[in-house]
Amino acid sequence: MAEHTPSGPVELGAKMDYAEHDRTYAGFLALAKYGSLFCLAIVIAMAFGFFVGGFFSATILCALILAAGAFILR
Repeated sequence: MAEHTPSGPVELGAKMDYAEHDRTYAGFLALAKYGSLFCLAIVIAMAFGFFVGGFFSATILCALILAAGAFILR
């Protein structure tokens, strides 16, 4: 016949480290925010370099976008 064993977590009453949860979530948000900024800056700089035709100017544009974005997002 079927056994009636508990199927929930073993540590149901364990204390949670909420400070560590908050630090992990803040780190995840920062990674998502600045990672998205980096991807956007790279895509814009690649399009600029393709259409205008300058590697150096596209690199400068990417650096400017990253600097402005970091200033805005902080």
